[in-house]
Amino acid sequence: MSTDNFIFRMATTVMFGKGIVAQLPTKVKEFKKDKVLIVTDKGVRQAGLLAPIEKSLADAGLHVAVFDDVEPDPGLDTIHQGAAFFKEQKSDFLVALGGGSPMDTAKGIRILADHGGHIRDYAGMNKVPARSSIPLVTIPTTSGTGSEVTIFAVLSDWEHNVKITISSPYLAADLALVDPLLTLSAPPRITAATGMDALAHAIETYVSNLAQPPADTLALKAIALIGANLRAAVANGSKPEPRTEMSLGSLLAGMAFNNAFLGITHSLGAALSGHAHVSHGMAIASLLPYVMEYNAMADLGKYGDIALALGEKVEGLSLRDRAFAAAEAVRNLTEDINLPSRLREFGVKEEDLAGMAKSAIGHGMVKMNPRHPNETELFDILKKAL
Repeated sequence: MSTDNFIFRMATTVMFGKGIVAQLPTKVKEFKKDKVLIVTDKGVRQAGLLAPIEKSLADAGLHVAVFDDVEPDPGLDTIHQGAAFFKEQKSDFLVALGGGSPMDTAKGIRILADHGGHIRDYAGMNKVPARSSIPLVTIPTTSGTGSEVTIFAVLSDWEHNVKITISSPYLAADLALVDPLLTLSAPPRITAATGMDALAHAIETYVSNLAQPPADTLALKAIALIGANLRAAVANGSKPEPRTEMSLGSLLAGMAFNNAFLGITHSLGAALSGHAHVSHGMAIASLLPYVMEYNAMADLGKYGDIALALGEKVEGLSLRDRAFAAAEAVRNLTEDINLPSRLREFGVKEEDLAGMAKSAIGHGMVKMNPRHPNETELFDILKKAL
């Protein structure tokens, strides 16, 4: 952790609270725009979350169009279709409503609407040339990706069976409205998978090679919030209290990894999603304990902190045993919320692993990982997870 020199960035204004989404029409008008495109998915529409928001904007005299063709782990074609629809509607304002997929799609639409070209051209770090002229408000309906405040968009390049990540300060939303009440309708499986993704964000940030004091503080608080509330949110999603704590945990994790970045759980997860079409949250949940076991030796103290934040009884344990208790706590959590813990449950075969390891080693997050793996070590992690 760098205590002498660090930069902490937070480009997105956050408004958090139950019912805060009611302020959306007022906030749109503050940007002096009047043609809103809502980017969402069919699940959000079916859950009844879209209609009241659409109505509130229309009642405020704003022109509203909806692009709801976003699929899980959105493909590049979807981004281009959304950008074409944005231009066709002559929209001048974006609202992303949903989980990470609609939010990342809206970020991609904004890039193409401003700069044109193919969305693949912007993959990597800092390839978006300028800040957008199009305001973006993000409204998460799950507690997981942190995309409402991050500078990242993760998209699926199905032509090459890989995930691509676009990273730029210019991707960050102008405003995030985080309303925990919008997460009440998220089904248990989605709650579980997105919650584990948020937990992985916090854990990987805390042990990152770019760790820094503000991000550490946010990440450790996020770990504690998620560890204490994810089981309850999965067991009974209608209770506002655990949903509120999960929304806060996910938000804090997103703020943290925006600055300290992630590690090989996400490198391997991107490869698993690209090769086997496993949803992002499921992929992360199945890999996280095995990566933690691999990484623990790099920072026994920090992994011990994680175990404590997750509620493990570590008094009297050696430093090593404390560190490995963190991985066991995550493994138990994954089991309790009924998520797959083995890659074979997704239909992955041993002959698939070499290609995944090869894809993962080229992923940008590898260099942020506290332990530097080679391709063989990544293969071994995947084999243990199989």
